[in-house]
Amino acid sequence: MLGKLSGWDDTIVALATPHGIGAIGVIRISGSKAIEIVNEIFPSKDLYKQPSHTIHVGYLNDDDKLLDEVVLSLFKNPKSYTGEDVIEISCHGSPFIQEQVINTLVKKGARLARPGEFTQRAFLNGKLDLTQAEAVADLIASNTEASQRTALYNIRGGFSDVLKELREQLIQFSALIELELDFSEEDVEFADRTKFFQLVEHAQQVTADLLHSFQLGNVIKNGVSVAIVGKPNAGKSTLLNSLLNENRAIVSEIAGTTRDTIEEVININGILFRLIDTAGIRQSSDEIETIGVERSFKKMKDADVVLYLFDVSTESQEEVEEALQLVNEQNTNYIAVGNKTDLPGSEKAQQKFSGVGVLFISAKSDKHLDVLKERLVDKVVQGNVHSENTIVTNARHFAALQEVQTSLDDIYKGLTNKLSGDLMAADIRRCLHYLGEITGEITNEDRLDYIFSKFCIGK
Repeated sequence: MLGKLSGWDDTIVALATPHGIGAIGVIRISGSKAIEIVNEIFPSKDLYKQPSHTIHVGYLNDDDKLLDEVVLSLFKNPKSYTGEDVIEISCHGSPFIQEQVINTLVKKGARLARPGEFTQRAFLNGKLDLTQAEAVADLIASNTEASQRTALYNIRGGFSDVLKELREQLIQFSALIELELDFSEEDVEFADRTKFFQLVEHAQQVTADLLHSFQLGNVIKNGVSVAIVGKPNAGKSTLLNSLLNENRAIVSEIAGTTRDTIEEVININGILFRLIDTAGIRQSSDEIETIGVERSFKKMKDADVVLYLFDVSTESQEEVEEALQLVNEQNTNYIAVGNKTDLPGSEKAQQKFSGVGVLFISAKSDKHLDVLKERLVDKVVQGNVHSENTIVTNARHFAALQEVQTSLDDIYKGLTNKLSGDLMAADIRRCLHYLGEITGEITNEDRLDYIFSKFCIGK
């Protein structure tokens, strides 16, 4: 863990609640002079004499000027979020009052906090490791049950525990390898190579599982883009409206009504899906419609999933198979959906698509839309969204784990080829370095500033 960096012994203050008018606003102050500064403007009690984790009601005064009646929450070091003395002031939710209180605290010796500085101090004081600190930001930004659950799991140390176990095992073996180097002339082995083989194989499997989970983690954190494509009048806009349960897109019998893409978001089983209604794919002499078709192809290529929608009553099996081949050239992750099964004679029409692997629906009458939603979720999460396993959602963690995987592969090759201890020790140190980068045992001030700069000011 990093020691205390320079310039981190002062006292900081920030508004912890969103800006704007509300019932209350919470102002957070942390640092070695937090109690001294607040004591100057809170004459009701001497906070030095009050026990930690207590609440106090009274008035705030700026010299002879009354600021507000407030509730103070007192947390004395080290049993606080930051590990420092922390006071949270719950004042009335007027932006004017909040500004007055903050300006008074600054005048008495505090300074305005930088983005994420409270959590950064919690990390520097050993209250959180870096993965837990980053999970705090993920939790604040979570907008689905799945993203909330993943962030809470990481805040509780689930991801950290996995990495720490690997790191401790590698450190133990590394120490034995280094010891062998000290006794190289005696040609002795302190490290059991068989056990190390097993350890490295276990570490390789754990790392591979974590890397594999990033695809799901990206889905949980950022959502899934779904392009709805097909010929004009296939029912794409009707499907979008039915999934959203609102009339978002214009529906018309006139082919080519949708000229541009329309995007909306829907939450299905805790996953955000960005539905993209595209212009119908066909040859057209209309310049504007042609531009829309070109955008449809781009959306199809960039989407995480493509829904190819077709009219079962008017399209043949040959036409659908030809279209699916075109879709597959743009994006292999697609679902073929036959629409308008509510029309007379549709049951007979469905029989001609028996070998194509089609999901049949009626967007207009909401038939089998629940099955379509399940198919979408299964397509991207494969049943793992509710698992309690560690899921990697952070690109920084993913990049470091790739380096860990490379280092483990080199260690395994070294064991297989019976390389000397000094060469293997270098590979082990490299692996430990990247594991430490993830949890924060190894980092630098510039990297920390970048990570925490993405936090909100009062956290």
